[in-house]
Formats: sequence, structure tokens, C-alpha cells
Amino acid sequence: MNPGHDDHEEVARAPWIPGPRRSPDDHADLAARPPAPLADPLPWMGEPSEPGEPSETGEPSETGEPDAGAAAAAEPAPEPRTETAAEPEAELPHRVLTSLLGAWALSACSPAETLAVEAHLTECAPCADEALRLRDAVGLLHAERDLDLDPLLRSRVLENCLGRRPARIPVPTWATPYDAETARLDALLRDIGEAEWHAPVRLRWFEHERRVNRKTTVAGVIGHLLAVDGLVMAALGLDDPLGPGVGELSPTERTEAYWTRSSQPPTRAVREPWRDQSHTLIRTVSFAGRGVADLTVTYGDFAMPLRDALLERAFECWVHAEDIAEAVAYPYEPPSGAHLHGMIDLAARQLPAALAGRRRSGLAGPARELVAAGAPGRSLHLEIEGAGGGHWFIALDSPAARGSREHAVAQVAMDGVEFCQLLAGHVPPEEAAVGQDGDREAIRDVLSAAAGLSRL
Repeated sequence: MNPGHDDHEEVARAPWIPGPRRSPDDHADLAARPPAPLADPLPWMGEPSEPGEPSETGEPSETGEPDAGAAAAAEPAPEPRTETAAEPEAELPHRVLTSLLGAWALSACSPAETLAVEAHLTECAPCADEALRLRDAVGLLHAERDLDLDPLLRSRVLENCLGRRPARIPVPTWATPYDAETARLDALLRDIGEAEWHAPVRLRWFEHERRVNRKTTVAGVIGHLLAVDGLVMAALGLDDPLGPGVGELSPTERTEAYWTRSSQPPTRAVREPWRDQSHTLIRTVSFAGRGVADLTVTYGDFAMPLRDALLERAFECWVHAEDIAEAVAYPYEPPSGAHLHGMIDLAARQLPAALAGRRRSGLAGPARELVAAGAPGRSLHLEIEGAGGGHWFIALDSPAARGSREHAVAQVAMDGVEFCQLLAGHVPPEEAAVGQDGDREAIRDVLSAAAGLSRL
């Protein structure tokens, strides 16, 4: 027997260890390396015959010596070698393991490669981070998941946004106070609970030199605002919340009619129609054009242009929002300085006519004789301090006259919010904290006329 035969047999029986797998992108030197010899011959392949060695058929070799293949065939064949799933590949270079991360993330590695990669990830932090990113990316590549956005997504988002607050449109400057105050009141109503809609609210105002109050609920106050805002709706040709054929009712009469028609006390359900109505008013005046500002709104026994009517509605919305906030212990701030200034200016322009009306009823001192027709007559200097402040000169003797600094016989100074509380009927004229100088009778008449502007 050939002495080297035992060595070949030991090599054939040695455990098979697969060599390192090359990186998919490492092909630069393939042509330079010769193919590796077969490390483990297949069973049907015998040992290579050398000259002088017997062939595997037992025939003599070319040297004529007897064949030892038959004796070797009698010996038991070595057991076949199989690769187990738990057997990792030999030590693989870092660059090879890095190139396998993508296949590992896709679960495309062999069991041995998987074990090798995962063992490497416990030792190499950069590769572990890259593996996590690749595994997260694989989660986005499922075939059953459509990455295209739902074509109805945009319409659903817009519908949700418009349901919470209508789209902004160019609102006229004279309508912004009403827009702002209704939005602020709506935010308050959104925050209160179901039970607080039935919290008692006491409305206060002045009638004929005496204080008047009316008890209602939070929902009842919103119903009152809904009914009186209907005056502006009717002037714009829109649907009146009280229905057709109501006629020219005063704000108080409209409120009583609304409360009477309700079979049950108002509930939080009144919020939606009130807010829809305020949105409709804002949209209508915004798209109607410039001339709509001078449209006349009738309040029963008096009238005013639409620009002033919406300012008056903004003032009442703020006043009643404070009534509600006081009833439910909710913090509430005054309007912005610019809007507060406009509300005070509207009251200052109404005071000469209010003084003339009180004088006809015998509730104010007589007018002084004018030196000549068209003379300005006396004036009162109204100085408002704080937010929304300014200076106004109130004509005392004629609604048609124009007040002036030169003809001022008295001066009143007070805070802007306190003056608005007087206008709302929440503070009696004699209790108003004011700085006074000059004609006491003129001051008393102007403060009483300011309180007389209040109403339900």
C-alpha cells in the first residue's frame, strides 16, 4: 500500500469547515486568484491515481502492481458530513459582515451567516446602529402596504379644519371687533361643562333711572344674543332666527319672544345656531362690498348704520361673556385696545342724542341758549385712560352740535374698562370712580346718560 494513503484518508475524515464567503461587491481580484482545489472529494470520486498505483477497479496500474482499491472498498466508508444550523461560519472579516447587513435585515442570510452577523453586532456598535436602521427601513417595504397618500386625505383635513373654525376671509376693519368677540365667547363656551350651561346668570341694566335685572342661565344668555343678532340678519336680507313676519321689535321684545317660544329652557344646543349665525354675518359683510357698511339696522325705536350695529353687537357680546364668565368662575379679559377704543367712540357719539332724550323726559338739566344758530354750545371733555383710551368732547346743548375743547365746561377722567361697565349698566353713575372737574350738573347728566345707554 502507498504510505501516503493513510494521510489522505485522515484528511477525508476531518470535519469540513466552510471558507469565508466573499462580499458581493468584492470582485476586484477574482481573476488574479486561481480556483481553490476541492477540499473534500465527493464519495463517487476515488483517490487520484498516481503512476504505479492501482485503479479503483482493482486492475493493475500501469506499473503492473496489484490494485489495492478492492481492499480499500471493503473498509467502511466515512460518514457523510452535514452542516448544522447552529454552526457559525469561520471568522469573517469586518468588511464581509458589513456587506451582509442588508441581507440580514431582509432575513436572506443563511443560518450560519445569521449567527455570524448577530455575534458581530454584539461587539461592533456602528454595525449595530446600521442594522437597526436597515431593519426599520425594511418595515416600510411590505408589499401589502401602499405608500401613496389617500386621495381623500386633503378633503378630510380641510373639512375638519373648517368645522372647527371657518376659513379666514378678508374681514372689513369695522367688522373685526364682532368677529373677535364672538370667537372669544365661543372659546369660553367650548371649555365649560354640560352642567354649567344651566348655571344662573343675572343680567343687569338701567331703565328710567332705576336698575333692572333679569335672571336666566348661560344658555339663556346665548339665546338672547342669537335673538338680537337677528336684527342685523334681517337688515342683510338673511333668515331671522325668530322666523318671518316678526316685525320691528326692540331687542328686549325679541329676547322675550325667543324665550317664550322655547318649549323648554335653552340648553347647550343653542351654541351651534348662534355660532353659525355669527359666521354667516361675517361672511356676508365680507363679500358684500364697501357699501354695505352704511346699510341701516333698525332697533325698534332707533336705528344705526351696519358698521355701528356690528360694533354695538361686539360690545354686548363682550359684556354678556363677562356675565357668563362670572357665573362659571372663568377668567376673561377685556377686548384689545383698538376694539375697546371703537366701542368707547361709539358711545361718545351716542351721548349727545341720549342727553337730548333725557332732557325731553325731564331727567336732565335744560340746555343753555345758543348765542347764534349753529353755535357749538357747551362741551364736556371725556378723558379715558388705559387701554382704548383717548379724548372726546361731548356736546351738551344740541345733538347736532359738535363738541370742542374751547367750549368745554367740565372734564371727566376714568378708566376705559370702568367706563364700559357704566355703559353696560353694571355700575351706577353715582358710584363710578371718576375724576371730575367743572360743571357738576353737566357731569351728572353725562354719566346718567351713559348708564341709560344700557339695555337687555
